[in-house]
Amino acid sequence: MSLAVTVRVLPHGEGLPLPAYATPGAAGLDLMAALPEGEALTLAPLARAAVPTGLALALPEGFEAQVRPRSGLALKQGLTVLNAPGTVDSDYRGEVKVILVNLGTEPVVLERGQRIAQMVVAPVTRINLVESGDFDETTRGDGGFGSTGLDGRQISR
Repeated sequence: MSLAVTVRVLPHGEGLPLPAYATPGAAGLDLMAALPEGEALTLAPLARAAVPTGLALALPEGFEAQVRPRSGLALKQGLTVLNAPGTVDSDYRGEVKVILVNLGTEPVVLERGQRIAQMVVAPVTRINLVESGDFDETTRGDGGFGSTGLDGRQISR
């Protein structure tokens, strides 16, 4: 499936390549930091920042863009998307920014053009909530976090 999405390159994003798929089987396009030329951004441990991409999108109605972490940055440096996945709605026309947080133990330096996140475009299913006091029964019932697979046994750690 292919979907045409209109993109606007903002002045501070000029000169950077448009997001692209790194391989034929990649689900996400790489987003780059549109920082000013020669100005690095240093994220101290536990610091966060909204990093500009220099791009605005016109997503078709019925689609969203999800901004997700890059696995290499997360594993090697502890850098991740704080609100993962960040959502870009189809009616938003402002700049796509990536809220990054450094969960590592060392400062992380970001530079212009560095790949900082990936973006996946996906269809959106809109639902109609129907209020009811009655639910169908399931094996899990109202068991909370960590309750599946216990079969009534207590697991100690």
